[in-house]
Amino acid sequence: MLDRRQILVALGTTALASLAPTTLFAAATIKPDDASALLVIDVQNCFLPGGSLAVKEGEQVVPVINKMAKAFSNVVMTQDWHTPGHVSFASVHSGKKPFETIDLPYGKQVLWPDHCVQGTDGASLSKDLSIPQAELIIRKGFHKDVDSYSAFLEADGKTSTGLAGYLKGRKIKRVFVAGLATDFCVAWTALDARKAGFEVYVVEDACRGIDNQGSLAKAWADMAKAGVKRIQSADIAVSA
Repeated sequence: MLDRRQILVALGTTALASLAPTTLFAAATIKPDDASALLVIDVQNCFLPGGSLAVKEGEQVVPVINKMAKAFSNVVMTQDWHTPGHVSFASVHSGKKPFETIDLPYGKQVLWPDHCVQGTDGASLSKDLSIPQAELIIRKGFHKDVDSYSAFLEADGKTSTGLAGYLKGRKIKRVFVAGLATDFCVAWTALDARKAGFEVYVVEDACRGIDNQGSLAKAWADMAKAGVKRIQSADIAVSA
């Protein structure tokens, strides 16, 4: 007959065994396949140190993205590509300052410093990005009267960039989102990717946020509610 001590040891062993599959699953790395795509959002000079709308620590995402991108055969990059005098620029609205909001026909609009104007050095992708296999660059925000954070839809919620069709045409099922800024273009891209039916991961350490009036916490909450998965670059298996 088992004594009390033997019973407790047996129960403990059983409990550990029942936990093991969950622990192993949580620790497992993700291996991108041909049905996976990396979306690199707006890693442009205007959003890097010295730029007109610099995101704090924005330059730190570049080496993380370069390393992570080696795991992906499918990579899409985006660029903000605004007209001069774009509606989202505070300079266009008399008496308004950057980071104030106004009402436009499509909803609330945050006003920004002039940034990523077409053809300027500020609109160029960071020279330190090294992703030679990138297949497509999506330019957004080029309609003068509507902003465009998401890589999928402009801020009116109906004008498509064509990215969803491109990805589905290539039989992509899941997307991994990285870049700038977490609480605006990254989050809007992730949310629209979910609406388009993709499995979505946001790579937290490959992003940086602006955090305007609590926007970063709200963005993470919105993404979690929509089923976006929050991971780290170390969770992705990268071949040596």
